[in-house]
Amino acid sequence: MDSKQTVIQVKDLSKTFSNGSVQQHVLKNLNLSIYKGDFTVIMGNSGSGKSTLLYSVSGMDRPSLGTVTYYTADGDKTKETEISKYNNDKLALFRRGHVGFVFQQNYLNDSMSALDNIMVCGLLKHSNRKELADKAKTLLKRVEIEENDWNKFPTQMSGGQQQRVAVVRGVINSPEVLFADEPTGALNSQNTENVLNILSGLNDEGQSIVMVTHTIKAAERGSRIIYLADGVISDEIELGEYVGDYKDESNPHIEKAKERHAKLKNFLQDMGW
Repeated sequence: MDSKQTVIQVKDLSKTFSNGSVQQHVLKNLNLSIYKGDFTVIMGNSGSGKSTLLYSVSGMDRPSLGTVTYYTADGDKTKETEISKYNNDKLALFRRGHVGFVFQQNYLNDSMSALDNIMVCGLLKHSNRKELADKAKTLLKRVEIEENDWNKFPTQMSGGQQQRVAVVRGVINSPEVLFADEPTGALNSQNTENVLNILSGLNDEGQSIVMVTHTIKAAERGSRIIYLADGVISDEIELGEYVGDYKDESNPHIEKAKERHAKLKNFLQDMGW
């Protein structure tokens, strides 16, 4: 673990929500490192603080206490940025340049085409419209959105197509970290598989991913599983790279896949999942 390059360092992070005189301590003095190139999966029972942790680390929200520090490339040097002290405007600027998001609901703009939904996000960072459009089209082809669908409105597309467009939107600005909050939670089994394959492919190419999920099927794509309970990290496990479906008899790595599945299942059982 020590040989890995840290991209995010979280120290003594706490998040408290107040409702009148009642305070809810959702995250409690949490410490965590996110490593470059990892596919980190966050699991835990409902109410454990999974999404709150994701939003606090990604800059979508600020912690009540503690620090969140990013280590990003700056030429041949590494730039250290503590985003936990940023105001909302500075957080928005930082997210634009360094992080991407995929949510359970795709949040596409129904008045824009699939391509324009991606372009409007990309133009926040890129000034060359043609280069950006070429990149968006290349990514759309990669996620198997056909050219005759690029100018369709989201309401004219299937749920699976919409979520694939949302993934492209999430990576159009080449983020250091892609955050995904239950990205397959609203999809059927086939579209779930398609989106997970896309995320695994991105990770194979070096994209750092942090994903919240409540399913073992999605969790198996992770190289590292972190389990939350009552706002603290109970434990974590390293699974190594994803090697395919453990049920697929044509998978040349099926034995290793079965070992990974058993290791993850045993870990989750130990966590009380």
